[in-house]
Amino acid sequence: MCIRDRNTVIDSTLQVKTTSILENKLIELNALSGQAIVMEVQTGHIKAMVELERQDSADYQPCENFSQAHESALIQPISILAALEAGKIKLTDTVDVGDGIYICKGDTIKDHNWHRGGYGEISIKQGLASSSNIAIYKTMEKAFGNDAQAYFNLLDKMSYGKPDSITGITNLKPAHFITPKDSSWSNTAFAWYCIGYNQTITPIQTLTFYNAIANRGRMVQPQLYKNSTMVINPQIANQANIDSLKQALEYVVTDGLGQSAKSDKVQVAGKTGTVQLEDGSYIVEFCGYFPANAPQYSIIVSIHKAELPASGGLMAGDVFRQIVNHMI
Repeated sequence: MCIRDRNTVIDSTLQVKTTSILENKLIELNALSGQAIVMEVQTGHIKAMVELERQDSADYQPCENFSQAHESALIQPISILAALEAGKIKLTDTVDVGDGIYICKGDTIKDHNWHRGGYGEISIKQGLASSSNIAIYKTMEKAFGNDAQAYFNLLDKMSYGKPDSITGITNLKPAHFITPKDSSWSNTAFAWYCIGYNQTITPIQTLTFYNAIANRGRMVQPQLYKNSTMVINPQIANQANIDSLKQALEYVVTDGLGQSAKSDKVQVAGKTGTVQLEDGSYIVEFCGYFPANAPQYSIIVSIHKAELPASGGLMAGDVFRQIVNHMI
């Protein structure tokens, strides 16, 4: 694919500005690479799509490796949506995350503030806003108990990981998950999956799901070319559950770890995500949409960096905010 192709729905001015904002942040962080994608909520038209990678000369060059998949903590709100769909939880339910360290079947799950004593007893909504791995997992445990397959069935019904192909993006593969049907499934696999591990998904596939949340549950195909809007799933989840999650995603930005994404020009909603890859490097992300009350655009920012500090909110969220402010 060539982003500079005249026939695409890319907005060339926005493409240039998004490139500049992302590049400045990558230089500041000395990051390995980064992606930013802006999509129209209703149509799925991609208005800007940038990927930059650090070259040997230490400057950043455009590359178009949009089919590169990785683990992503941005699944956390999607896990919560599945639990809401199962009818077993409400976002006002409380969960005790203790001192931020939880032993799960021999594995240790930690919250980012474990060395400061954890969050104690919080609501599920607060757990999501503070990216508490323990709150997410305990919520999943409550909703699905020993039936992890029911969770995966719901993700499938919600079309998580779609689309499998996009015209103009080469080598895009279906998102890959380890499920109870796989030989590599273990008794802790579910715990890690629902917070972001044991899976690989591309930023454009994650953005497609968040765009569906913004679009009142209607999942549309991302498009680089002016085709008629294609619907992947007319209603990914119950409308009341989507509305609950949308309120929670606003709360992430007003009161949670997503405050760096907050714009003084318009209300935004979204979620931060930080995962550590097997090689020790980090993926920091923010995915969201604006205006929060009547979404027009959704945006994902994904940055790959070698070492700590690593914060989806502070780093990717700041890029999101700058793009939003430029568009407004």
